[in-house]
Amino acid sequence: MELFGEETLKEPLAYRMCPRTLEEYAGQGHILGKGKLLRRAVEADRISSLILYGPPGTGKTALARVIAAKTRAHFEWLNAATAGLDELRKAIHSARMRKEKGTPTILFLDEIHRFNKLQQDALLPDVEEGNIILIAATVENPFFYVNSALLSRSQIFELKPLAEEDIRRILHATLRDKERGLGNTAIVADEEALLHIARMSDGDARKALSALEIAVLTTAPDEKGVIRITLEVAEESIQKKVVVYDKKGDQHYDTISAFIKSMRGSDPDAAVYYLAKMLYAGEDPRFIARRIIICASEDVGEADPMALVLATSALRTVEFVGMPEARIPLAQATLYVTNAPKSNACYKAIEAAMEDVAKERTVEVPDHLKDAHYPGAKKLGHGKGYKYPHEYGGYVEQEYLPKKKKYYRP
Repeated sequence: MELFGEETLKEPLAYRMCPRTLEEYAGQGHILGKGKLLRRAVEADRISSLILYGPPGTGKTALARVIAAKTRAHFEWLNAATAGLDELRKAIHSARMRKEKGTPTILFLDEIHRFNKLQQDALLPDVEEGNIILIAATVENPFFYVNSALLSRSQIFELKPLAEEDIRRILHATLRDKERGLGNTAIVADEEALLHIARMSDGDARKALSALEIAVLTTAPDEKGVIRITLEVAEESIQKKVVVYDKKGDQHYDTISAFIKSMRGSDPDAAVYYLAKMLYAGEDPRFIARRIIICASEDVGEADPMALVLATSALRTVEFVGMPEARIPLAQATLYVTNAPKSNACYKAIEAAMEDVAKERTVEVPDHLKDAHYPGAKKLGHGKGYKYPHEYGGYVEQEYLPKKKKYYRP
């Protein structure tokens, strides 16, 4: 292979190494393992409408290509990022014509989250009537981005980031493959280099293969004509790891949930890790500070009132100082709230009281507690019989709430 000759003009390595069969497909054993529903459906060519979602590089498009190679149906391919409503209608019209002749159509719609409501609605009648079998792929949680009517008519499968071992297997197969991979090139790759690529790719096979391709194309052969991929070469090739973190979807909500639950559970290492992940991915530090404030009040509360003071100060500091220095007060507030004693008594008290107000008859304020400062109030009996606690040493028995309810349990 000439390093910068005609070979480099071929499709990218990640595209060339796309699996052709289920046997070549790596990972996703929870949905494609032996006996699993989706695997049985693909092998039997009995695909119904389905939605595949998961992070980039987990095999959504690859699985669609496997289905395309396996099915006897006509396979139509559209990308929502570039296809408009006219193209969609044209594809559906052709599918109806094929159906009349007895040939089903599988319409693969990549990046369905890019379709607006009108475009998604245009799919609904033909999915329902069976004119098309829809296979949609998205990196976003479909429950946030896909119409509920389409969701109810589709099976939903979540693809997870690939394990390190899966990616290492892909890299080894690529180095051996003489037809599509790098098997015709003299390459010696250190195992620690492949492990680093697998680890830093964060479960993304496409990123791993791209890093390997860069390593090969930018490393000069030695005197024996061998390209040696060392750990140093791997580190340069994959560069800084890109954290998988979508600010409006699953990763955003899952990470902030783990962050709060780690603080609540008094695990400082987990809490500061999730804080670092959010900051690294570019999350708004003010959003993080607000969540710390809520946790300080909801989960620490009266067990350590200073937690709320420190958390509120962290928010003001973030706004005053800005990033990257703001990461330090955020870490301080996170660790203080995490390590503080916990009490959710305030949270439970207000929740119970709110539920009573919403569901039960509203209690009238007793006359002796009513405002007696305006003219005529005393004629109405307002304030009559009120006992001023400070005249009794700071506390005196009197009725404050007409019904006997216990909301606050310290």
